[in-house]
Order: sequence, then C-alpha cells, then structure tokens
Amino acid sequence: MGRLKKSYGQHLLVSRGVLEKIAGSLDIQDKDVVVEIGGGTGNLTRVLLEYPLRKLYVLELDPEMVEKLSTIEDDRLEVIRADAGRFDLCSLGEELKLVGNLPYNVGSLIVENVVFHHNCVPVGVFMLQKEVALKLTLKSETGWLAVFLNTFYETSYLMSVPPRFFVPPPKVDSGVIRCVRKEAPPELDMKRYKGFLTKLFADRRKMLKKKIPERVLLKSGIDPRARVEELSVEDFLRLYNVYQEER
Repeated sequence: MGRLKKSYGQHLLVSRGVLEKIAGSLDIQDKDVVVEIGGGTGNLTRVLLEYPLRKLYVLELDPEMVEKLSTIEDDRLEVIRADAGRFDLCSLGEELKLVGNLPYNVGSLIVENVVFHHNCVPVGVFMLQKEVALKLTLKSETGWLAVFLNTFYETSYLMSVPPRFFVPPPKVDSGVIRCVRKEAPPELDMKRYKGFLTKLFADRRKMLKKKIPERVLLKSGIDPRARVEELSVEDFLRLYNVYQEER
C-alpha cells in the first residue's frame, strides 16, 4: 500500500461488504460508463470491474496512487490524474455513473462540481463525512450546497460507515448517499443560481426581507420574516425565478 498523505484527506475503505454495497447501489449495466473519484489503492476499483460495465474511468490526484491503480490489468480501465473538484466530467461521456469515497477535505467541492455537470451525470453514489452526508440529503440543518444538489437530484441516505472499516480510521463516522437526477431538472444559469443561494445562506439568522426585496418574497408566496432554514428546495427555486424576473 502506498503511504497515505494527509494533504489528500485519504482514508481507504477496506470493508469488502461496504465496497460491494456501494458498487451495487449504482445498478451497473453492460453499456454503462462509470467514473470513480479518488481510486486510492484500487479497493473499490477492483469491485467495480467485477460488473459488466463498458468503461471505468478513475480520477485520482495522488501520483503514487495513480501509479498503483495503473497496475490493475483490465482493458476497460483508464486512470486519469486529475482534481475531481475541477475536472470537466462531461468530457468523459454523456451518461456517466459516478461513485467514490470522497476525501473529507474536498468532498463538498467535488459534489458541487458534479451538480455543475448534472447534464451528463444521471446517478452518483458518494461516501462523505456523515455530518456532511446528512446535510446533503436534507436530514439535518441544510446549507446552500444541499439546496443546490437537491434542486437537480433526488437524494437518499444509504448507510453509515464506522471508522473501523477504514485505514487509517478517521475520527468520525462516514455516510453514503445516492443522487438520482430528477426527470426534468430545471434549466438555470448555474453560476448565478449558486451565487443566489450562497448570498441567502451567508447570514442565516437574518430574516429574508433583509436580503431580498419584500415584493419579491410576497410574489413568491414566502413570508418576508422567514429565515433560510424555513424554506424548502421548491421555495428556493421559485424565489430564484421570481428574483430573476424582477431584476
């Protein structure tokens, strides 16, 4: 095993049972193109290659791990040294199934990048810090990224994974989430929508009327005295659309 580097936030998942559950939740078919994020030493990679997928791309940033992954002999495998938080995912295909044990320190950036590429990613299964996983599936206090993700995907929390299943064991539990793209995701200016959400969540204790004109809130059917945590994903989307119209 290559030496793990703290700078990459690496914790390798070594439980065969959990690896199989993650791979199984992708529902891989024989024509599928799968993209694994953060292949590490190839534990999940090898399980994925047991499925009848057409192509498996692995995005890995650590050069030592890239070298190790490249020793796996399978014609369907292509290892790419890249930062998954910035990579143009759609350059790999039009219908991608994404999966990965995301590094804790950049997990949110990677999820954000997936949302920006939702047009070519119908399904994603990710392991993250449990606290983050619960937020992203709207099971605890939400943030802008949870709203951003759930605007385009139906999310579900699949399971919790305790530290003992990793090398080295992280200090906190992990959680696995599944994201399935909505049948008719809204067509939005993604950067503008993200900016709108981050602005709303910037000082979450403030009433919305301090951030958005009252007439826009009223036209959206939202109480001007409400705070961000009181809104649903549908409320945010409606408010954004009215806000754009009224500008």
